[in-house]
Amino acid sequence: MAKTQVKHAAFVGVAEHGNSAVLVTIAADGEFLDRRRIDLTRDLPTHPYHHEGSWAVGRYLNSSWARPTSLAEAVVLVERVRESATRGAHDALKELTAAVPVPIASIALRVCPALPATTEERIKDTQAANVADSVMYRECLATAAEARGWPVYWYDRDRVFREAAVAIGGKDLGAFLIEMGRSIGPPWQAKHKLAAAAALAAGARR
Repeated sequence: MAKTQVKHAAFVGVAEHGNSAVLVTIAADGEFLDRRRIDLTRDLPTHPYHHEGSWAVGRYLNSSWARPTSLAEAVVLVERVRESATRGAHDALKELTAAVPVPIASIALRVCPALPATTEERIKDTQAANVADSVMYRECLATAAEARGWPVYWYDRDRVFREAAVAIGGKDLGAFLIEMGRSIGPPWQAKHKLAAAAALAAGARR
């Protein structure tokens, strides 16, 4: 993308939590453009790997909220949730595109850990099952973004605030984000600041 185009572009930062996410969109010059919370799925279990998948392999069966589930049923449920989340991500990014007055140049998502290749393997691996739902939702957002032609910047949560500070010329990032939140009003929580920092870092990368 040419420099003149970048000046008139926007960058989206995402802070996800389960099947929901906060999206903050910022212009190349650091101007706030949009803030929204999205739900990628509705009327479906939100953690099919960690809950139903765990029940299927015998984890948490003594919990009051657990119910008998087979591995095959858990795999089918994961795929249902994934398909629904993919549609939800597509619709959410379409709505965001319509709301932002300049083209979106890229989206920043939290980097995903390496996981086993198949759904069954992820369910059986306790460590993988603990994070597989979050990874699935991030992957759905990435797929929807790439379908719109948006490059994905995978950010590291431990480094993204330093990268965002560089993006604003080394100014006090904390003060910058506080002022941004003050100017647009609540809610402006830690997740919103993270998403804003990710958007700034994505802009610097472009």
